[in-house]
Amino acid sequence: MTLIFSGNDYKYELEGVMKLFIPATLFKHIFADKIEKPEEDYVFARVKEYGSYSLLYVLCSYDGKKARRVCKISAGAEGLDADRELALSRLLFSAMKSITGIDAKWGVITGIRPVKRVNAMLSRGLDKEQVYDILKEKYLCSEEKCDIAYKTAVTQKPVLDNLKGDSFSLYVSVPFCPTRCSYCSFVSQSIEGCMNLIPEYVNKLCNEIEYTAKITSKIGLKLDSVYFGGGTPTTLSAPQLERLMRTIEENFDMSSVREYTVEAGRPDTITEEKLLTLKANGCGRVSINPQTMNDSVLEAIGRKHTTAQFLESFKLARKIGFECINTDIIAGLPTDTFESFKHTVDSLIELAPENITVHTLSIKRAARLNHSEERSVLNNPADRMVEYATKRLLGNGYLPYYLYRQKNMLENLENIGWTKPGYESIYNIYIMEEVQTILAMGAGGSTKLVDMESGRLQRVFNYKFPLEYNKHFELMLKRKNEIEEFYAEKE
Repeated sequence: MTLIFSGNDYKYELEGVMKLFIPATLFKHIFADKIEKPEEDYVFARVKEYGSYSLLYVLCSYDGKKARRVCKISAGAEGLDADRELALSRLLFSAMKSITGIDAKWGVITGIRPVKRVNAMLSRGLDKEQVYDILKEKYLCSEEKCDIAYKTAVTQKPVLDNLKGDSFSLYVSVPFCPTRCSYCSFVSQSIEGCMNLIPEYVNKLCNEIEYTAKITSKIGLKLDSVYFGGGTPTTLSAPQLERLMRTIEENFDMSSVREYTVEAGRPDTITEEKLLTLKANGCGRVSINPQTMNDSVLEAIGRKHTTAQFLESFKLARKIGFECINTDIIAGLPTDTFESFKHTVDSLIELAPENITVHTLSIKRAARLNHSEERSVLNNPADRMVEYATKRLLGNGYLPYYLYRQKNMLENLENIGWTKPGYESIYNIYIMEEVQTILAMGAGGSTKLVDMESGRLQRVFNYKFPLEYNKHFELMLKRKNEIEEFYAEKE
């Protein structure tokens, strides 16, 4: 597919719109004032000035069909370039919708964080009706997605209002898993092939935690939440987990910590000893993730645990005293059906965890599903699944509290975190809305430095893989000095 741009350079946004209709496609970009009769499918997008107004024109040729759209924008419009880009996106959306029959429910909102737009509108004093009008008319968003975005923003507001400017959260990466799931593209390694890396990795991770703690103490940052993610953190042994957690406690002032989460994740890595270790060292929120409550689906995606193991782990966590448990499920998994997904949702609601995160399957380039015959089974009704989960969760008192989208998600859907009132994960809200500094430790970690007053944002990346992390640790550690430099500029 060739995208031809004339009088504009809106390739990122227009390509994003095209991926709503023809995902997993490679696009060729050309800048020209006319169409040179390309042999393949194409889009011609033009912006032309005519004194008092700009003329926007889109011509699409795809799958043997053509559609064209035209509109005018006043040359004196405020934020003209952004208005042109958005208007051209709407024209392209309309043209491709007429050709393909696809009506993407998020309209031309192609970004990861659609709720940020709603939060910005609410902060300007707009009411619900005004927010819906803008989402529908400006972004072509469906009523259904307006509703879920608005509900999420309303749930987030008390948490966002309680954010302090000198706070930060700590992310600890444990990029190891028992096995690799077929849909996974995270920077994680099967423990079977990297057992020898783990002891050195834990040593280095403790050193990074100690080094970072000195920086935060020097610049006066206060620790707000701790989050162990992965991979699967409980792939580590109980003594290794205890060492990491004690290193955090010994080097950071924990008196201001409001939330401590560990993604236990895979039930086949959970033991009573590990859960007791987590609880004894300050963890109050734990994730135990079934992904599905159907054993045949678990087998199809390469999860080496059963539904019975999940239930056993969940009950064990309750027995030990965890009062906030999150469970992840995924809509659209290979071999899953609408009926079997309903069983998953209904079973979890009966268990009544405090948080239920409903993901939509996203097939990344690095995932095994993207490189095998397994792709042929990805014809699940993900939209119906998500719609059912939304209806059931709302009907049982759960509220949406964070939402994000990923590339190549089935049916252009989203991931939604649901919560019982009062159990919202502050870490998940703050990282998704990009309003708090997140300092990331470990391989694959991405530190996000945020200046709340100016909105300035800077990222600092760790080495991706455990082997690189171990090998180039001293070089990586020097990058942590960017934290202090960022806050020096802020002053």
